[in-house]
Amino acid sequence: MVFVNNRDFLFTPVMDYTIPAEKVAHVQIGNNAEHALLVLTKTGYSAIPVLDAKYHLKGLIGIGMITDSILGLERIEYEQLADLKVNTIMQTDLPTIKTTDRFQKALDLLINHTFLCVIEEDGKFAGIMTRREVLKEFKKYIYTSF
Repeated sequence: MVFVNNRDFLFTPVMDYTIPAEKVAHVQIGNNAEHALLVLTKTGYSAIPVLDAKYHLKGLIGIGMITDSILGLERIEYEQLADLKVNTIMQTDLPTIKTTDRFQKALDLLINHTFLCVIEEDGKFAGIMTRREVLKEFKKYIYTSF
């Protein structure tokens, strides 16, 4: 078992582990499902943030959500992709953290999520915090502490 002696690690600002918004693939709320599927496929991600015109976080869209929405009784109805808007199928109930939150809160949430959307106080999208980035930092911390 690993013991972390320095509790300062848990009180590090969230922004120290955040991938900035300008480096994160996303779609706009008015985009259609076809565009979202293209972005998801090209980036290789399973889910991406959905933003409004002022870059406020509105939800997440994932490949599973898109395919579920076009499943017919007898076939996949691909022709629906162009008319289906992202805002009608996106997930709106998602865990987020604020730029002012501490690492400990994010760590608790990352147990059950591969990434968290980081937002500013006004709801503007600031970036994402991934489980991968946190594990990399934790690994560095452990290896330099011994």
